[in-house]
Amino acid sequence: MSLLSDLFNFNLSESTEKIIAEYIWVGGSGIDLRSKARTLPGPVNDPAKLPKWNYDGSSTNQAPGEDSEVILYPQAIFRDPFRRGKNILVICDVYTPAGEPLPTNKRHDAAKIFSHPDVAAEEPWYGIEQEYTLLQKDVNWPLGWPLGGFPGPQGPYYCGTGADKAYGRDIVDAHYKACLYAGINISGINGEVMPGQWEFQVGPSVGISAGDEIWAARYILERITEIAGAIVSFDPKPIPGDWNGAGAHTNYSTKSMRNEGGYEVIKKAIEKLGLRHKEHIAAYGTGNERRLTGRHETADINTFSWGVANRGSSIRVGRDTEKSGKGYFEDRRPASNMDPYVVTSMIAETTILWKP
Repeated sequence: MSLLSDLFNFNLSESTEKIIAEYIWVGGSGIDLRSKARTLPGPVNDPAKLPKWNYDGSSTNQAPGEDSEVILYPQAIFRDPFRRGKNILVICDVYTPAGEPLPTNKRHDAAKIFSHPDVAAEEPWYGIEQEYTLLQKDVNWPLGWPLGGFPGPQGPYYCGTGADKAYGRDIVDAHYKACLYAGINISGINGEVMPGQWEFQVGPSVGISAGDEIWAARYILERITEIAGAIVSFDPKPIPGDWNGAGAHTNYSTKSMRNEGGYEVIKKAIEKLGLRHKEHIAAYGTGNERRLTGRHETADINTFSWGVANRGSSIRVGRDTEKSGKGYFEDRRPASNMDPYVVTSMIAETTILWKP
């Protein structure tokens, strides 16, 4: 095993200019991540200089067997925390050989919204709080929970410390540092209310980069749990009953909201979000009805509400924002398994472009 570790970790730059690029894309379910690697003749920092590539879409539920070729378009580059050196992770989106985006390619439509002059002028900022649950391999039961049984009630676990409160911190810290190494704008981590559940935050990130960074961070987390022999779940309600679900609270602001008088802009934006509540809920993740029950720090899925410092509302405005008269708000509706390209672009489209 020591030899295997040595081979896994040695520095390629000592012997070759070539690098390894790991191409990453979203599979047919809309939440599964796929990847494969290729050798490049030297370092690359610009996605436009990376070659397009193809894969068998029939094996990812994205193309029929008789016409299975799907094309990968490189869109964002991150440093590879696993191979290190000058090796890279490449976030891609997916197209037919004729250049048409696949239905699962949510980045394409999001990029069109973020490139709209009115949206670009507002410089939309996002801070996404990605919650997830660590599971024991093979049994699909949260890490640290007794097999077939339950830990003590919620209360001591949120931001808790100690072997009886925090389960999987080594995985969480490894992920935190790996994301920083990769160049992801990860801004923090914390233990969540349900034991075995954690959260990382990405942002503030501008426009389409928020989606790129969340997908890259999810990929790195999947790889780290693979190494650790655990499973990461993005299910919005992994354990039924009196346990918190998992969301992806999305904090948002525009230039107008951040400037003087921004609080009035925020209130108008929230009013527009309320008018399109059903459309947003339909796009905010699968199984979200199991989470948005009106309990466990959520609003009921069928009712739109907002409030200052209220974690039981659909939209929460912070005390600081109310006090300063400008700032940001938090959309608490998105589920942990939401597509960040969909959620971020839909919020921008509704609040900036949509005319009721």
